[in-house]
Amino acid sequence: MQAKILGDSLPIVTCKLSKGESVVTESGGMSWMDEGIKMKTSTNGGIMKGLGRALAGESLFMNIYTAEKDDVEIAFSSSFPGKILEFDLSQGETIIAQKKAFLCAESTVDIAMHFRKKLGAGFFGGEGFIMQKITGPGKVYLEIDGEVVKKELKAGEKIKVDNGYVAAMEAGVKLDITTVPGLKNIMFGGEGLFLTTVEGPGTVWLQSMPISKLASLLYVPRG
Repeated sequence: MQAKILGDSLPIVTCKLSKGESVVTESGGMSWMDEGIKMKTSTNGGIMKGLGRALAGESLFMNIYTAEKDDVEIAFSSSFPGKILEFDLSQGETIIAQKKAFLCAESTVDIAMHFRKKLGAGFFGGEGFIMQKITGPGKVYLEIDGEVVKKELKAGEKIKVDNGYVAAMEAGVKLDITTVPGLKNIMFGGEGLFLTTVEGPGTVWLQSMPISKLASLLYVPRG
């Protein structure tokens, strides 16, 4: 599969398929496609696997698009302003991503639920208890809120992040929460009571505008 990411604030990924190649997306994720591509809807691994994906923010059913001839194109667009990231995962390589980050992938890629073991991180970390676990081999495309900053953390190196700004991370990165020190900081600092802490080794992808924060800024209470 050959793919290109096009556009800026509302990007799209176009995938050029040869006969027999397949690409997977969540239900309703396709934007347009050439003739000669066959669609099949399934739980893609069984009902329990589908339920796990649903808990991780994706649809219960997945659509599998398979090329019936060479040189056909299918496109998947971002559903909100931001960026599309490409990962070319090797066998067994895993990326942990926020809910609803998955856009599309080669059919060899496995998308599953990733359960956060620490209660505090799940309650207060901004990303929730359940994230997405995406395992290779194959190419996968994630949609990220706003701009993206990539951080390479050494073993034991930590950064503190406002809740919701962690978009994706390598499987070896640890994620936890810490309290904001000082009562005045908590009351008037605007960061709330908790911050997310990520610790290396590994790569972390941060997003500049979580969709949840954008929604809160746009919300105007009635009355």
